[in-house]
Amino acid sequence: MPQPNDAGSRENEDVRRVSRELASRLSTLGIRVNGTETPEQLLSMVEAVKRFEAAVQAHGGDLMVDEGPRGQTTEPDDRHFALPVRREHESVARYLERLARATDDVRHPPPRAD
Repeated sequence: MPQPNDAGSRENEDVRRVSRELASRLSTLGIRVNGTETPEQLLSMVEAVKRFEAAVQAHGGDLMVDEGPRGQTTEPDDRHFALPVRREHESVARYLERLARATDDVRHPPPRAD
């Protein structure tokens, strides 16, 4: 018969496993993860990245071009389409703010001076 703590430890292991998956996704995109982020912070960053990517795609960007491997974008279609990477020692909150601004910039680009 399962012990009461079994459910809690299974849940904790699930949280750790999902956190590792989220951290891996962010790292693959070149976004720094230092291991001190909470599961909620990791999820917030992944969700913010998804919003950014959706905005890029909605405005004609190609994620294969605009998001190079490990955040090494050499020639994005438009510089606004390049995923901002998290700076060394940048807090999660600060990164999320920058990413939200970048998403807004993609959704509402400044007028072009042609």
